[in-house]
Formats: sequence, structure tokens, C-alpha cells
Amino acid sequence: MEAYFDNSATTRVLDEVKDIVVKVMTEDYGNPSAKHRKGMEAEQYVRRAAEEVAKTLKVKEKEILFTSGGTESNNMALIGTAMANARAGKHIITTRIEHASVYNPMAFLEQQGFEVTYLHVDGQGHISLEELKQSLRPDTILVSVMYVNNEIGAVEPVEEIAALVHSTVPGAVFHVDAIQGYGKFRIRPKTQGIDLLSVSAHKIHGPKGIGFLYIDEKVKIKPILLGGGQQRGMRSGTENVPGIAGLGVAAREAYRDFDSKIAYITGLKDYLIDGLLGLEGVTVNSAKGDGGAPQIVSASFFGVRSEVLLHALEDKGIYVSSGSACSSNHPAISGTLRAIGVKKELLDSTLRFSFGMFNTREEIDYCIQVLGELLPVLRRYTRG
Repeated sequence: MEAYFDNSATTRVLDEVKDIVVKVMTEDYGNPSAKHRKGMEAEQYVRRAAEEVAKTLKVKEKEILFTSGGTESNNMALIGTAMANARAGKHIITTRIEHASVYNPMAFLEQQGFEVTYLHVDGQGHISLEELKQSLRPDTILVSVMYVNNEIGAVEPVEEIAALVHSTVPGAVFHVDAIQGYGKFRIRPKTQGIDLLSVSAHKIHGPKGIGFLYIDEKVKIKPILLGGGQQRGMRSGTENVPGIAGLGVAAREAYRDFDSKIAYITGLKDYLIDGLLGLEGVTVNSAKGDGGAPQIVSASFFGVRSEVLLHALEDKGIYVSSGSACSSNHPAISGTLRAIGVKKELLDSTLRFSFGMFNTREEIDYCIQVLGELLPVLRRYTRG
């Protein structure tokens, strides 16, 4: 049996997504900047995808900027906004549990002379609104807080954060990394007070190498890619039309029968958590039900290194993650796990299980059975 529980790293594309990507690559392959019919056909795919995405967020099509994925969306949101608003101030606020594609641009901006405040989180991974309030200053130009933490599934109170930011420093821009939140929550930037929103297609059964950045039309932002002036000059370079078309379909499908899909995935999450808590020496770092994101479970396995357990599960056809896949080439103890106060002896014994629409309860039963067999053996081996 095979059980793929690493959907927060990437998902299998939907058949409808695969079909439209292949069609655009092999039939409607024109350059959308070209003036002939092939070019206009390609441009129509881009427009339709922008319509589909905008509809899911209830925003304007012109506020959707297609990018190469989550990392570029986050880089553009942070660096582009900071550079465009530097005269108004050089203070930025973020959290201690952001993804590397936020954390590293923040480090870059610090090198450019910006000051970054990093908010703490509690044991559930939530920021303190009081600490945020104390951190906001007249020279704060940008606040960036993720919607869903990619490792433990903590959901941040984005509406309350937005209200606090905009009432305290009306000129500040609020950015949300929604790479693990889009498709899992109904997101309404206009009513929630979100100015910038980053999304990646391959987290929602779409293609890799494509994403988007929602930019509220009032936001002052500079492009970070310069060239031929595509996408209204905000992101030069020939558009990835196959990827954009696939993203449009994936976005539409993510919100079709939304409530039943989320109920199903949440049920899988809770079922796994119950199974894990029935095993000896297992601590779960994620909340059940509505207390966290529907698709992510972080669990720590006392006495077993995460990498050892990951590969032991892999040998049985079970695929999980030992943290964020995007930083797996640079092994280090998770800053998120440290920030929420995971015990020192469990920091290197933690795995992430993440679900998509293709997962089943039977796969979870198989996983719990295999863990029940593996853990005592691996613990004896470790002690020996």
C-alpha cells in the first residue's frame, strides 16, 4: 500500500489541470504578447485564469499578478513594498515562525537598512495581538504574518491583525503568506483587510512553478523583475501560460463543494491525531478540528530521530515530511518548533503529515499500524 501524506510539500495535480496544461503546451502554445491569433488565444487563457482566481477571492482581475510560485510572491510582496515605501519609514514587523521565503527576504531587507521586529508566538503558534500593538510605530510600513503555519498548521487571526495594523498605522501595508491557507479557508482580502496575499498552485493540486500575488490596487509596490513590461509592467517575462491555465482550473476546483471537501480533510486530520495519541511516546503539536488548519498534523516521536523514522516509513510506502520541504536541503532544527516550546529532546524527532483530497482513512489505518510496529524497534535500536 502507498500513502502520500506530504501534500503541504506538493500535491498531485488534478486530471482537469493536467489536461489543460497539455492542451496549452501542444495546441494553444502562442506567446500572449504576440499580435497574431495564436498569441490572442494564449492571452485568453491568462485572462480566464485571472477571472477564476479573482472570483475565489472576490477581488478585481487586475489585482492578480501571476508569479513563478510562493517564493517569488513573498519576495515581491516584501522587497517590492519595502523599496516603494522606504521614504515613509523603514520599520517592518513579522513573526518568528514564517516560511524561509519570508524570513530570508526579511534578512535581506535588514542588510539594506530596514529594521525588522520578530513577534513571538505561544505554545499553539499564535502571535500576541498585544505584542503586535506594542511593536507598531509611526514608521512601520509593512507587516507580514502567515495565514497558516506550514509546519504545525497554526492559523493566525488575520482579520484582527489587519484591523489593528490599519487602525494604528493607516499607511502600513499588511501582507499575508496564504500558501498553506488558500484553498483551505474562504479568504476575502477586501473584507479581511489584507493588502497583499501570496499563493502557490502546487499546494492546491495545480502545477509547480506557478503562483500569484494579490495586490490591492491602493498598494504602492515596485517590480523586482524588469524587462519587457508584461503584466502591466509589474512582472516582466513571457507568461507561463500552461501553468497559469492550470492554476486557474486548480483555483476553481479548490472552492467547488468547498465545505464538504474541508469537512473531509479535517476528518482525516482528527482521525490521524486520535490514532497517533494511542501510540506510546507520541506528542501531537497540532490542534484538532477548527483549532488549526484542516490539512496539517505535526507529531513528535520520543526516542526516534525524525530522519530515521521518515525513511523507515518510506520503506513501507508512507511519505511524510520532517519539516518544510522548501528548506530540506539545509537541515536545521525548526525555528517554529523552538518558538512554540517543543521540548529539546523532541526537536529532532518531529514529522509532519499533510492531507489532500486523494487521501483515505484506510491509508491512515495503515500508517498507524506501521508506526505501532516500527517505533518500539527503532527505539530499541537507538538505545542500543
